[in-house]
Amino acid sequence: MKNKKLLAAAMAAIMVAMAGCGGQKQEETQKAVTSGAENRESDGTSASEGSNEEKSSQEELEDVTVILDYVANTNHTGMYVALDQGYYEDQGLNVKIIEPTEGATATLISVGKGDFGISYQEDVTVALASKDPLPIKAIAAIVQHNTSGFATYADKDIHSPKDFEGKTYAGWGGPGEEAVLKAVMEKEGADFSKLNMVISDGSGFAALKDKADIMWFYEGWDVVKCKMSDFPINYMELRQLDQRLDYYTPVIIAGNKVLEEKPEMVKKFLKATAEGYEYAIANPEDSAVILQKYAPDYPLDMLQMSQEYLSSKYMEDADTWGTMKDSVWDNYTEFMNEYGVIDKVIPAADCYTNEFLPE
Repeated sequence: MKNKKLLAAAMAAIMVAMAGCGGQKQEETQKAVTSGAENRESDGTSASEGSNEEKSSQEELEDVTVILDYVANTNHTGMYVALDQGYYEDQGLNVKIIEPTEGATATLISVGKGDFGISYQEDVTVALASKDPLPIKAIAAIVQHNTSGFATYADKDIHSPKDFEGKTYAGWGGPGEEAVLKAVMEKEGADFSKLNMVISDGSGFAALKDKADIMWFYEGWDVVKCKMSDFPINYMELRQLDQRLDYYTPVIIAGNKVLEEKPEMVKKFLKATAEGYEYAIANPEDSAVILQKYAPDYPLDMLQMSQEYLSSKYMEDADTWGTMKDSVWDNYTEFMNEYGVIDKVIPAADCYTNEFLPE
């Protein structure tokens, strides 16, 4: 009951937040492809003729929509690089990247509101294990390993899940959140029933001082913000607490209909996207500059620090970008089933595919 109330409150909060921020950058997400009139005139082409040629060229491109999981950040850098550098256009695609405005991304993708979306292994598994499974599948892992963990304010002397008893955890009410906390506490011999769980008020890391004791952070984003602000924290990496928690987050998903009806478009999209992430791996500083064009609210130095960390994680111990393994999917699926997040085990083959990734 506690988890259901948290989840209901979280969904309400998410809907309010999305309504406020969803349209913020949609106008900025599509790369403008224009040439100056002077350049056209220099080769004997009039401005009007050039405009007609551009219009014709744009009409030949296939429209593709990508729905993010949240506002633009360094998880998404490779796509913005592909957009900015023309990799999508080279594949004949006119890609538009938008933020979710009407609900959860997985649901939007399942009903055809977008061609591709950014989600998480947890959400995909829950969606497929539900009574009415969503017709979606993961097609690429953006990051090879889980880069999240639990953070506490350094002065509170909380160093492991064993110290969570009697403390307050502020989260977002996700379906697997309680299960993860219970698992890592039980592993350390702590009593999960003594942890107080509340929904975060959105005030960020500063809440660790006086409103909460524990929060779930992403190292390439939240931990970077703490470093930039000289805010001291203790950080516990999830995959070090339990190897089953080293799941894929985030992933790119698509609807089954798109995969069945437009396989070549999917391959072209992933080819260009892979090129974008490969560029970000090789050029983290320049990639942060590109990302800031689409996420201007964030300071460049913060994006560069985040990008420097995350660029090394996109293909960590993998030969190619985006590839996924059965073992990772199976380990976390079994974990979710064991802790009652889902009531049946979903085969890895039903959850993801590598078939559309470039060879």
